[in-house]
Amino acid sequence: MSTVSSSRTGFWSRTHHLDRMNLRELWIAYFQYPAILAYIGCAALAFGGWLYRPSSPLQTMAAILAAVLIYPLVWYVLHRWVLHSKWMWRSSLLAGTWKRIHYDHHQDPNNLEVLFGGLHTTLPTILAATAPVGWLIGGWGGACMAIAAGLVTTCVYEFFHCIQHLGYKPKNKWVAHIKQRHLAHHFHNEDGNYGITNYLWDRVFGTYYERIGERKKSPTVHNLGYTAEVAKRYPHVARLTGRVGPDRPTTRSAR
Repeated sequence: MSTVSSSRTGFWSRTHHLDRMNLRELWIAYFQYPAILAYIGCAALAFGGWLYRPSSPLQTMAAILAAVLIYPLVWYVLHRWVLHSKWMWRSSLLAGTWKRIHYDHHQDPNNLEVLFGGLHTTLPTILAATAPVGWLIGGWGGACMAIAAGLVTTCVYEFFHCIQHLGYKPKNKWVAHIKQRHLAHHFHNEDGNYGITNYLWDRVFGTYYERIGERKKSPTVHNLGYTAEVAKRYPHVARLTGRVGPDRPTTRSAR
């Protein structure tokens, strides 16, 4: 595990690269990461809201199921048309957000600190994706349980996202499968395999690929198309980073 000097203290005074970590180190890091702790805390608050004004058992289960089922589609839409957009870097107001929530991750795919999204973007998105459908199913109680389910699902997604970048070969066939698909997205061709644990919507929209031989190696897989030429016209991200990102990852790829 590599370390760098930082003004921070404690566990996060070090930079954690998943391709140099084992599973035990991931568990320790995961439950100390502020975003994960925030998701767990918010899920507990949402559950408390359900206890205050609960929906019926049937409504509660339906709200949870709806939140879990809608999650892969919401993630696909956001990942493909927002995180991999070319319109965000054109705006001085949005360039910083785009850089933080996805560009940095593709530049340094195995850096745990930029793998998780920023809470200022993830929490409103989870609320918007889950609360309305939960409310329609079971009013206040349904909305609270849908929110809680969305937050817990986010924690599960983020853990498997870490596994996909962790430097080990999974024994479980399903985990190995999703890891291979995700690493292909990061290191071969970014215009596909947008899912994390679920690639149903990739299949539906024709963006799924099983083998890297099915697609050409993308020259923008690590800079997402934000090249030196693009930076001349839209310099906002370059000003924030101090440079134009390379067309290769900052850290070595996971095995």
